[in-house]
Amino acid sequence: MKLIQSRENPFFKSLKRLAESGRERRKTGQTLLDGVHLVYAYEAAFGPVETLIVSESAQAGGEVARFVTGRETVVLADSLMRDIGLVDTPSGLLALIKTPHANATVNRRIDAILLDGVQDPGNVGTLLRTAAAAGIGQALLSPGCAAAWSPKVLRAGQGAHFALAIHEEWDLAGFMAAYEGTTAVTCLDGATSLYAAKLGGPIAWVFGAEGQGVSPELMAAAQLRIRIPMPGAVESLNVAAAAAICLFEALRRKL
Repeated sequence: MKLIQSRENPFFKSLKRLAESGRERRKTGQTLLDGVHLVYAYEAAFGPVETLIVSESAQAGGEVARFVTGRETVVLADSLMRDIGLVDTPSGLLALIKTPHANATVNRRIDAILLDGVQDPGNVGTLLRTAAAAGIGQALLSPGCAAAWSPKVLRAGQGAHFALAIHEEWDLAGFMAAYEGTTAVTCLDGATSLYAAKLGGPIAWVFGAEGQGVSPELMAAAQLRIRIPMPGAVESLNVAAAAAICLFEALRRKL
């Protein structure tokens, strides 16, 4: 066990840079996980993490203390754990890991979720989590999306990252042109009701950025335009909510 109490400590500074900078994460090929659930999910998929970091108070007892019993840890003073600023309420456990990369090649014959410029980390993480829960095995993210392996997206994904082949900075238009199933997009104009649409076979679902939605190029390329019936007083849904409705309606049909 090594206790770190100084903000000038080089290891603490490196953790803070990883927490704050996407450029640093790309340069080092590393990222941070927060919380027992995420660390457990990672280790179930990839084996032991590189380094476990525990807050001074968390090692005294509770879930974190039980999880790290018998393992080598770096202990941070509570004030330093808060300074890292990974989440508003730190769990008391961080893991330093090598950023996983998708080993599987992109498959143009199976279901997929395509994210077009989705910038909010919470939405990206929730979309990945929803896709994994619905049994979709691959996610393609366009340039402009929030970084899939950033700590905030990882936290929102709650382990979904480790059940998906995630491909970032992808040419979605090129994928759609070569896709051997149906490409589908949600929109309001010229669309078929989700509950009346034919959803057989593999589907690549395209979901767009908050506010502006799917780009005109991808909208034009989609083979199926889907409208979610909303008889209530609102005309649109958060992208993550819309995705959940579509993915689980398609799953319901398959089951």
